[in-house]
Amino acid sequence: MRKKPKFHLDGREDGQLGNLTRRAALLGAAQLAVFGGLAGRVYYLQVIESDQYKLLAEENRISLRLVAPQRGRILDRFGTELATSRQNFQVVLVPERSESLADTLDALSNLITISDAQYARILREAKSYGGNVPLVVAENLSWEEFAQINVNSPRLRGVQPVVGETRDYPFGAEVAHLVGYVATPTKNDLLHAKTQDPLFRLPGFKIGRSGVEQIHDIALRGSAGSQRVEVNAYDRVIRELSVQPAIAGQDVQLTLDYRLQRAAVAALAGQTGAVVCLGVQNGDILAMASTPGFDPNAFNVGLSNAQWQTLLNDPRKPFINKAVSGLYPPGSTIKPVVALAALAAGISPQEKIFCNGKVQLGDQIFHCWREHGHGAVDLHDSLKLSCDVYYYEIARRIGIEPIARMAAKFGLGETVTLGLPGEKYGIFPTPEWKRRRLGKPWVGGETLVAAIGQGYVQSTPLQLAVMTALFANGGNIVRPHLFTDERQDARPDPQNFAVPRNHLQMVRDAMADVVNSPDGTASGVRATNPEWQFAGKTGTAQVRRISLREREREEGVTKNEDLPWAQRDHALFVGFAPVAAPRYAVSVIVEHGGSGSKVAAPIARRVLLSALENDPLSRPITRPKSNDSV
Repeated sequence: MRKKPKFHLDGREDGQLGNLTRRAALLGAAQLAVFGGLAGRVYYLQVIESDQYKLLAEENRISLRLVAPQRGRILDRFGTELATSRQNFQVVLVPERSESLADTLDALSNLITISDAQYARILREAKSYGGNVPLVVAENLSWEEFAQINVNSPRLRGVQPVVGETRDYPFGAEVAHLVGYVATPTKNDLLHAKTQDPLFRLPGFKIGRSGVEQIHDIALRGSAGSQRVEVNAYDRVIRELSVQPAIAGQDVQLTLDYRLQRAAVAALAGQTGAVVCLGVQNGDILAMASTPGFDPNAFNVGLSNAQWQTLLNDPRKPFINKAVSGLYPPGSTIKPVVALAALAAGISPQEKIFCNGKVQLGDQIFHCWREHGHGAVDLHDSLKLSCDVYYYEIARRIGIEPIARMAAKFGLGETVTLGLPGEKYGIFPTPEWKRRRLGKPWVGGETLVAAIGQGYVQSTPLQLAVMTALFANGGNIVRPHLFTDERQDARPDPQNFAVPRNHLQMVRDAMADVVNSPDGTASGVRATNPEWQFAGKTGTAQVRRISLREREREEGVTKNEDLPWAQRDHALFVGFAPVAAPRYAVSVIVEHGGSGSKVAAPIARRVLLSALENDPLSRPITRPKSNDSV
């Protein structure tokens, strides 16, 4: 008989209860396995892999940042700061940390002014450089603007208020061509950089773009430091953990005397031209002015395209350092060199050549600047009166080659360099030069015009100053230099400069009478103090040719001042002071200034008298204290 099943109070039979127990056991085992696995994973993550995850967490909140070095200063010989750095409040944006670059810029524009050009530049740079490169949105902010950015930066993802530095040029255009300026490196700069300096990754970093800033950029730049900081979710610094100081850039000291530089710029008085003043015994460049100039501080805030084009297209070329990059016919300022060539060729200094105002060579007529001539003149008077006919005749007799060889001894047509960007070296032509350069034969008339510094002859104001220094110091070779660590005294070089002392003295005496004799071409600028008397040579260089037929048709040459500016003659003067014991040499060029005696000579006088009054060569150079690490 079948056994009856047992019933429980809940109505379930024994078989049903057993099934439920087995299911519960299986479910419990599964749950235990899951929780065991989770516990094991937690143990693995928290114990076994804890170091790795601590490192990841650390990296998430620790930021390694570059520390910009302070850029070195540029100083004059007495320590006056010509270029330095000042505090610069900036706003920097890291595009990849911003949820929307456009929205972030729109939000920033409610706090500070962002022009359309800036807006377009930032978008362009973000696309070009990548999202992780910090971009400078704006700089040179006021304290109030900078404070607004600081207050609102927690809600502006990717935005960082930064206290950086900017270049400051206290004397602006007065020294702009020499000192140069700095600018943000272009992609081309990055591609052609000799070394991948980490500083290039710093927002707002700038490199030297011209002048001393460019040629000594590496030394001035310094080396980046580093800083480990703890940051929050908004990339705001919570605390500094460690720092490796940056190494400040080196100071660069020039031989320039700023006071004399200022006097040279003031003497030019808005004219287009250049002045170079140097020490005749050591080649120190004491003043090198070029006008008009430009304000290098303008590049700190950025020039608009319209402003840039205005500067580039200015016919007076404000970006050109005319002292080393301007090439001009030297005119009569090279007659002292031709006089030495005449003496070397055996022409007697007492021989008189008659000047009736013109010379004929073949079918060409060459005029003296004085229409009716000077009469009979010897070598001394030819320089004092600047008689063109005398030098036409000398050139016809001795030819171009002896003149060119003498010119080379004085640096004309040679490499005279300071290492500045854009330097030119001038031309003193010969038949060989013309064949090689132009593929044409030399003609006799070219010898005559070269003897008065016209035709193919070209020189820079620096070359003319060096030429004058050689006359002043008695023929000792002088190497011009701009930096105090390159100084060297002038030295005799009898092998390459075999010019008899008595010949030099004859020419120097005549140059003294150019200024100090009542009938000298520059007698109007002689110094009233006998101890400050100076010597010199005037020059006027034509920039247009007037044929004899035009002269006859016009019944006289139109006055220079009545011509359009670009057709007027250049005005030149070279000189040295004091006559008794020369220390300073100067050259002056005034583009389209007209008369060397009326325009250039007074400028030279002001510069030389300023040099004699303050006498920078008599005072020791003031050595600056070196920059420390920042």
